[in-house]
Order: sequence, then structure tokens, then C-alpha cells
Amino acid sequence: MKIGIGNDHVGYEMKQEIIDHLKERGYEVVDYGAYSSERCNYPVYGEKVANAIVNGEVDLGVLICGTGVGISLAANKVKGIRACVCSEPYTAKLSRMHNNAQIIAFGARVIGPELAMMIVDEFLNAEFQGGRHAERVALITEIENRQK
Repeated sequence: MKIGIGNDHVGYEMKQEIIDHLKERGYEVVDYGAYSSERCNYPVYGEKVANAIVNGEVDLGVLICGTGVGISLAANKVKGIRACVCSEPYTAKLSRMHNNAQIIAFGARVIGPELAMMIVDEFLNAEFQGGRHAERVALITEIENRQK
């Protein structure tokens, strides 16, 4: 499985640890930046990872900024993307199982690297359950498709 990862300046150091963690577990990782801790704008990287998923370059994504909120909002503006901010593993797991989320986001100012790795693991190990959840995801898609 190929994982896209993106961050702003706040998430740069944590991203390096997450990349190592993912590679140790056998994932291929594509780094969409930022490539330093120099101040930058998180929407750029949220959009890059989201577009990579929509275009089939990667299967799933991980985004990191100060809180995870801003970068996930940017990713969610890309049609077809469901990015969820999670600060603990249970929500990460259910975001995949119930919402078929393609991107997990979290904040480097909110959680530490060990918890971030647990969140990533739960997200990647979970599978979409379909059934009644597929109906709900379809309703979300309908809302998205009604927007101009």
C-alpha cells in the first residue's frame, strides 16, 4: 500500500518519525512536503495529498499541522476526499470503518509522536465495513455533488 504524507512547518519533525514508522511496517511512502521547518502554508500540502489520492498516485494519506484541523479542511475541499482529524486511535479506526476516510490528520502541537504512530496504525489496519455505513457515505457524496 502506498501512503501519501504532507505537513506544514509545525508538523515537519513529526512527519520524519511517521515516515520511518510506516517504512518499518512495509508501506511505501510518498512525501508531498513541506521539506523543512521553515514557515509555510498548510493548505498547499493538504491539497497535494488529497489530489494524489483522487488521482490514484497513493492509496491513503496522513496530514500533520499544528492541530490537524487546517490541513484537513484544505484536503476536504478536494472533491471525493474524506479527511478526519483524530487525536486518539479509536476515532482513527472508526473513521475508516464507518466513514471510509482516505486521510487521517492530527496536530503536532496536540499529540506526541508515539500516540501519532498508534493513530496511524489503527487507521491503516482498519477496513471500511460497508453496509449501512456505505449508505451514509453515499449521502455525504450526494451533499458534495450538489455543491456548485
